[in-house]
Amino acid sequence: MSVRLVIALLAAALLVGPADAEECVTVENFSRGKVGEFPPDWKPRKDAGREVYSVQEMDGLRFLHAIAKGLGIQAAKEYGWDPKAYPMLAWSWRPVEFPAGSDERKSKTNDSAVSIYAVFPHTPWSVKSLKYVWSAVVPVGMRLSSSAGLTQALVIRSGTDRKGSWTEERVNIFEDFKKFFDETETPKTSGIAVLTDSDDTKSTAQGDYANFRLCKP
Repeated sequence: MSVRLVIALLAAALLVGPADAEECVTVENFSRGKVGEFPPDWKPRKDAGREVYSVQEMDGLRFLHAIAKGLGIQAAKEYGWDPKAYPMLAWSWRPVEFPAGSDERKSKTNDSAVSIYAVFPHTPWSVKSLKYVWSAVVPVGMRLSSSAGLTQALVIRSGTDRKGSWTEERVNIFEDFKKFFDETETPKTSGIAVLTDSDDTKSTAQGDYANFRLCKP
């Protein structure tokens, strides 16, 4: 290899170096939790949710494991941030068992192996949420709505072929909030939440969550 080529390659590497790297901050990596226990700094929507979610570890990775048997209970972490500064929410998830017969388009089968929420304040007694879903059957890109429109859901992954495999995701909550709620501004968030549920299908659902981050493109 010529000296000129080496210099050219080094210069190219510098051009795509740290200045262009994505900047992220960690929201939750479950390192503070004890394996087998409900994670600290999280709250279940109902006390029964403490039996659904537990910190686990495999191959050096800490993650939140969920197993819901006929239940549909969220677990949430309070964490406020400005989406203007960090518009991207990133995480890894892994569906382990899809609820039998689930189809999020129908109220009687509205269960998911894994789903993520970005939560925003609304009134003293309610919140608005962006919900991101991995569905067994609903096509990617399908928009869904619940809680009288206060929860706007988007299917961002579909199918069961990657069951048992970790998948990295990232969404732009800054833009999605304005688009889904038809707002001109995106407020500061109040936290994140997860939901693995099987109450409507009366079956069992299992899934894993890891490495929640906020990122600047």
